[in-house]
Amino acid sequence: MLLPHTYQAALFLMILSMCCWGSWANALKLCPGYRFQLFYWDYAIGMALAVVALGLTAGSMGHTGPRLWTDVAQTAPILVFYAALGGAIFNVANLLLVAAIDVAGLAVAFPVGIGLALVIGAVSNYAITPVGNPLLLFGGVALVVVAILLDAAAYRKRETTARATTTRGIVLSLVAGVLMGCFYPFVARALNGLPEQPAPGPYAVSLFFTAGLLLSTVPANWLLMAKPLDGKPPVDGADYARASFHWHLAGILGGAIWCVGGVANFVASGAHLVGPAVSYTIGQGATMVSACWGIFVWHEFAGTPRAAKTLLFLMFIFFLFGLGAVAVAPLPQFTH
Repeated sequence: MLLPHTYQAALFLMILSMCCWGSWANALKLCPGYRFQLFYWDYAIGMALAVVALGLTAGSMGHTGPRLWTDVAQTAPILVFYAALGGAIFNVANLLLVAAIDVAGLAVAFPVGIGLALVIGAVSNYAITPVGNPLLLFGGVALVVVAILLDAAAYRKRETTARATTTRGIVLSLVAGVLMGCFYPFVARALNGLPEQPAPGPYAVSLFFTAGLLLSTVPANWLLMAKPLDGKPPVDGADYARASFHWHLAGILGGAIWCVGGVANFVASGAHLVGPAVSYTIGQGATMVSACWGIFVWHEFAGTPRAAKTLLFLMFIFFLFGLGAVAVAPLPQFTH
């Protein structure tokens, strides 16, 4: 399998994961009128296709470790369970976060959901594998959280009519944030292995993770189709067959983009050049990448007050300093 052998290569993979995780949702913008629950079926298919393709190529090349299917066959069941459970937890969190955005808006869902996920994920992953300078790591996490709050404030300034913050939206954001912060430690456990069970490679872990996501998608998404949490009417499954080919293709592309980012993140963490807390934190910088798409491509802030643009400028400053602190936290000169 192909693995990074230098910190610079691992950092590149973490930044790639951040870019992919912050970009996949653009696929949904290409499908106006397509309910998210229907889009999600194609998204899951795209993830499955991408993880197999990456496993059969990068996961079966090079001279480091076994090939993908050999690695899969020799993985202990308990480690398969950990990776699949991580995929299922992430899947439910992702669905709940989108529902929270529909109910309460980005200005509430993102700071509550992603901010909480970032803190929980960084702390829990560092507790499992304490790699990196804790002052730089958690100082960087704090700066990124401030950036997320500034991003939310800018979206609030942009809204011409303030959306009512319902109790349902806050509760959904909290639950999504807790789950989003809890999925990665299970992935990290699978990547690290156990004393009596050797660790599988990151490509095999990615495959088990996606299997857990797919298995959980069926009951979770069917339930959200029948009883949407955003207050909209139930989703008719027949609309999936009536959707245009381009919409299906966009959903598959969105899933594939997230999967490339997920595999890149797991490979960076699995190479043990950086700890899972660092890999997870940089990946969660996807919020800022998403903001860049909204500002520079979709022009979501065109014509907004100057105060919103000032908040966005401050957001990028805090984000860059926070990301820089997290990125240098594992370097030897800062860990002694």
